[in-house]
Amino acid sequence: MGVPLLYGLLKTAQVDTLNTQDWTMPPELIHSYLSRRDHSKVDPSFLTYLGNLERVASVSPEIAKSIVRELADQRSNIKLIASENYSSLAVQSAMANLLTDKYAEGHPFHRFYAGCDNVDNIEEYACKKACELFNAEHAYVQPHSGADANLIAFWAILGTRVELPMLQERGVGRSTDLSPVDWEAIRQRLANQRLLGLDLTCGGHLTHGMRNNVSAKMFDTRSYMVNRSTGLLDYDEIAQLAHQLRPLILLAGYSAYPRNIDFHRMREIADEVDAVLMVDMAHFAGLVAGAVLRDEFNPVPYAHVVTSTTHKTLRGPRGGLILCTSEFQEQVDKGCPLVQGGPLPHVIAAKAVCFTEALRPEFKEYAQNIVRNARNLAEACLKEEMSVVSGGTDNHLVLLNMTPFGLTGRQAESALRDSGITLNRNTIPFDPNGAWYTSGLRLGTPAVTTLGMGESEMREVASIIHSVLSHTAAGTTKDGKKSKARYVLDQPTREKASARVRDILSKYPVYPEIDLPFLQECFGLGN
Repeated sequence: MGVPLLYGLLKTAQVDTLNTQDWTMPPELIHSYLSRRDHSKVDPSFLTYLGNLERVASVSPEIAKSIVRELADQRSNIKLIASENYSSLAVQSAMANLLTDKYAEGHPFHRFYAGCDNVDNIEEYACKKACELFNAEHAYVQPHSGADANLIAFWAILGTRVELPMLQERGVGRSTDLSPVDWEAIRQRLANQRLLGLDLTCGGHLTHGMRNNVSAKMFDTRSYMVNRSTGLLDYDEIAQLAHQLRPLILLAGYSAYPRNIDFHRMREIADEVDAVLMVDMAHFAGLVAGAVLRDEFNPVPYAHVVTSTTHKTLRGPRGGLILCTSEFQEQVDKGCPLVQGGPLPHVIAAKAVCFTEALRPEFKEYAQNIVRNARNLAEACLKEEMSVVSGGTDNHLVLLNMTPFGLTGRQAESALRDSGITLNRNTIPFDPNGAWYTSGLRLGTPAVTTLGMGESEMREVASIIHSVLSHTAAGTTKDGKKSKARYVLDQPTREKASARVRDILSKYPVYPEIDLPFLQECFGLGN
C-alpha cells in the first residue's frame, strides 16, 4: 500500500482523542503526521512504528511515553555497551504481531498443541537460515536468552553422555521405565559431573560456573584463568588442568576477554580428556557470521555444542540459539519442555529475519568494521595513556583498567554516563574490587558501528573518556571514608564532554527513520 492510498484511508478513520491527567494525544497520529509532510519523502517504516505506538498509547499512554523517552535517551548517549546493538525495524516489526498468541511446545512438526502449521514453517525456516549462516549441522532457535541456551545445552550434554548410556545399560529407552532405585542412581551420576570454564574475573560469564548461578549448583565447576602477566589464555595450562580434573564439559567463550580463542587447540584438549567442547559465542556470533573469525577462531567446526544470543554482534532480537552436531540434536530439541517454557513464535520470526539479514553481503562489511573500530578505539585509548587490558583487542570489545585513575569501575561508569557515554563496569583479571564495584570498564563497538561511526569517531570517543576520567575523583561516604560508588566530577568537564557527544550523535542519529521531534510533541515530551 502506497503512502497516498494509506493517507486517504486514514482520513476517514475515527480515533478517539486520548486524555491523561496532564496530556492529550492528538487523534490519528499517522493522519496528523502525513498532513504535515510531503508524502513522497515519508518513510513507510516510521508509519508502521507510529501506528504501533498509537495502539500502545490507546491502552497505556505511560508505556508509549516511556518508549519515546527511551529513543530520546538513546539519541543523547553514545552506546558502548558491548552486549547491546540496534536491531533493524524489520526485526522489531516481526515481533509485533499475533504470533505471540500461539503455544508451540515441542519442535517443528512435532508439537504438543494443534494449529502450529505456520509456526512450524517459521521455525523450520529460522533453523535452516541459522545452519546456512554458520555452516552448522543442526540449529535450535527456541531459547529465550543466552542463559537459557546454556542451560539447555548443559542438560543436552548430560542427557547424551550420561543418562542415555545408563538407560541403555539397564535395557530401557525412557527414564519413566526405571525403578526408583535405578532412577536415583542416574540422578546421582547426573548431579556429580564436572565443568571447566573461564573464570568470571578473567572474562568468563556467570553461567560458566559462578557459584551464584545455577550452573555451579548443577556441576562441580572449576575455572581456568588468564596469565597474570599477559592477560591471555595459556593453552598449556588449560590442558594441564583438564588432564587433572577430567571434566565432562570443557567450556570456552567469554563476556569480557578481548582476544580471540584458538578453538582448534581447545578441541584438542577436550579430545585428550574425552570431554565435550561447548562454546558460548554469544558475544562474537556476529563476527563468526560475518566471516571475520575464521579457521581456528571459528568455533562451529570444532565444538560439539555452540550456544549464542541473537541480539549482540548478530544484531537481532533478544533471544538465544544453539548449534550442535548430530550427536546432541535429539536432546537439544527437547529443550522445551525439559528446561524452558513455551517457545516465543514472534521472537523466532524475528530471529529468522535477523539470520536472513546476516546472510547479506553488507553484513560481512559490518562485522569487519566492528573489529576495525574496536582496534582503533583500543589504540586511541593507549595513545591517551589509559591502561588497556592485554594491550589491545582482536574482537569487538576493549577492557580498561580504572586503577590508574584511582577509581572503581562503578565510579567511572557513572561519571561517563553523566557525560553522555553509556557503557558498563566490568571485572578485570584477578580484580580486587569484585563483581559489583569492579576495577574496569568494558567498551564495545557493535552499536556505534551500526550507526556508521569510524576511526575518527573512535579517537574522539577515547579522548572524551580520558578527559572525563582524568577529572573524576572518588567521593566519600557519610562517615568520611573513601567511597567505591560516589564520585566527584566538575561541571565544566561534564558539560564539555556532553557537548562533544552531542556533536558526534548529530551526525549519526539512532533510527534516523523515526521522527523523534514529532513524537515528543505528540506525547507532550520536551526536546
